[in-house]
Amino acid sequence: MTIILGADHRGYELKNQIIAWLQQERLSYYDAGATSYDAEDDYNDYAKNVALSIQNPAPNMPRMGILVCGSAQGVAMQANRFRGVRAAICDAADQAAETRSHNDANILCLPADRVDIERAIPIIQSFLETRPLEEEKYQRRNQKLDEE
Repeated sequence: MTIILGADHRGYELKNQIIAWLQQERLSYYDAGATSYDAEDDYNDYAKNVALSIQNPAPNMPRMGILVCGSAQGVAMQANRFRGVRAAICDAADQAAETRSHNDANILCLPADRVDIERAIPIIQSFLETRPLEEEKYQRRNQKLDEE
């Protein structure tokens, strides 16, 4: 699995700390930006980059995304405009597990204003380790998310 990361200026530092942790854990990742700090950048651009990577994965290359901005609201709203993308804002590990298991969320949105790296790591671990429930009711509900 490859983890696609994106962050604006408010999430830039936390994203880089997450990348350092992913490297330490030897997990595969791709940095979809920002690649340098720019106080005037727009979260939309990085959320789109990550959402498109999740929406159109390479064959046999499952992907998960992590987006970071100040509140996580903007990146979640932007990412969720793409069919097949289910971006969820989480600031606790149990919340990340539930949105993965019940909603098959594929992008974790972290609020950098509320979550530091020590708190982010268990949230990320929970998100990556939890598998979607296979019960029909969850699959049915998740399919409805992609309907027009």
